[in-house]
Amino acid sequence: MNSLREVPVGGRAKVVRIHGEGAVRRRIMDMGITKGVEIYVRKMAPLGDPVEITVRGYELSLRKADAESIEVE
Repeated sequence: MNSLREVPVGGRAKVVRIHGEGAVRRRIMDMGITKGVEIYVRKMAPLGDPVEITVRGYELSLRKADAESIEVE
């Protein structure tokens, strides 16, 4: 399994699955991160938290734990 956390800055990935349960999973999906969507990794903080991404034409910042729960290919 490759997580969004492992995608390098400037890389693109396609969402395969979102792991997690309940409110956390729902919150990620409400941000537009759903199966099949393409994500572009724009920036990463020096310590890796947060990760700035572009999805569906807008920019988001995700915590490292949330990025690890997103499986990509």
